[in-house]
Amino acid sequence: MKNVIITGCSRGIGFELIKIFNTNNFNVIALSRNNKSISDLNLKNVKSYYVDISSQKSITETLSALSKNIKKVDILINNAGALINKPFSQTSFKDFQSVYNVNVFGLAELIRQLLPYFIKKSHIINISSIGGIGGSSKFPGLSAYSSSKGALNILTEMLAEEFKESEICFNTLALGAVQTEMLEEAFPGYKANTSAFEMANFIYKFSLEGNTFFNGKTIPVSTTNP
Repeated sequence: MKNVIITGCSRGIGFELIKIFNTNNFNVIALSRNNKSISDLNLKNVKSYYVDISSQKSITETLSALSKNIKKVDILINNAGALINKPFSQTSFKDFQSVYNVNVFGLAELIRQLLPYFIKKSHIINISSIGGIGGSSKFPGLSAYSSSKGALNILTEMLAEEFKESEICFNTLALGAVQTEMLEEAFPGYKANTSAFEMANFIYKFSLEGNTFFNGKTIPVSTTNP
């Protein structure tokens, strides 16, 4: 069985992803700050671990426990994300720091600590946003979030370049509007055309096949721009 690690699994796209991978006979490692919703599923192929992705100490402790159960990682999906919706004039240094700690710094640290587990053809997928792509429509209040996703897109390119000789693949999926709790929190009352399950199903298929065609790419996944 192949091993997949997914972050941010307690709700939304991550929650749907663990169910899809479980159904398709993967060993699923679910990393989240809230494991109850995952444990309640009682899925045979899913093991959940607490992690605060914004804390280097928490990442280290979690991976130490994880190392007892797996020796390799075939797929890593960095789905955890933080979003603050505030006018820029009211967005503090601490606000920016908290968003970047999850969306960039913690994500990079998780990848760095997992490097010994990646093998030839391992596929790392970073979940980004259309808002992090230059030239796309932007929305007031999302300066910290969208700029962090722009940084993530460039980080993906750099990692693909650094590890191309190892044949470890890194790609970013820049999502548009998906009907999740995070979307509702950012845009109350907005209704997206894509459900969390539909997007999770797309990400699942891309995780299996996308590294055959792409490496170091930021791929827009949207017909609209939220």
